[in-house]
Amino acid sequence: MQYYRHLYLTEGLKKKKSKIIEKLENNKFQMNIHIVTLANNKQNHLEIYHSAVLLQLNFPHDDFFVVGIAKDYEDALELVEEIVQEVYNETKGADIRSYILRKEQEE
Repeated sequence: MQYYRHLYLTEGLKKKKSKIIEKLENNKFQMNIHIVTLANNKQNHLEIYHSAVLLQLNFPHDDFFVVGIAKDYEDALELVEEIVQEVYNETKGADIRSYILRKEQEE
């Protein structure tokens, strides 16, 4: 998995960011963690997964570009809303994928 340089995190997870990522990388179970990723197909923008999905054998999580981490599904939805609002405010459009990939290349 790759992680967005400007990773979006819900309230309360900022201090736990490195520990959560470490557990994701080591396939450790995390009860309420959801990740927001760029969609694997170009027709969609974002996808939400419960972290337990990543524990499945043969699940292709190497292909994921994680843009956000949330405490639960509702927080993940709010995170998606925050991302969409930021993209719209910055670009007056809704091309989330291009915006995130462009910001990833900056700096």
